[in-house]
This record gives sequence, structure tokens and C-alpha cells, in this order.
Amino acid sequence: MAYKILDTCVNCGACEAECPVSCISAGDGIYVIDEAACIDCGACASVCPVEAPQAQ
Repeated sequence: MAYKILDTCVNCGACEAECPVSCISAGDGIYVIDEAACIDCGACASVCPVEAPQAQ
């Protein structure tokens, strides 16, 4: 099970810097998570100011 970044993302980049496997990248207006590379650690969710990364 991977995390997904919801449309509530404010494009701040906090999650990208926190990801230990570098599976988060800037998308079109919001950040996106490579589900195949996500290790479901929750580090991104713990630093997001708007709780955009959610477990799927």
C-alpha cells in the first residue's frame, strides 16, 4: 500500500525533502508519489502542513 498526494497539496515541497527513498517529485501543480517506489513509511505525511499525503 502506497501513499498518494491529494489535490489539497499546496506545492510546498516539504514531503519531497523528507522522503527516504526519493519517490516524490513535482507534478503539475502538486507533488506526486511513485507508488511502485513508495515504502509506506509515512514520513511525507508527518511533515505536510495540509495533510495531503494519505495512505491508500
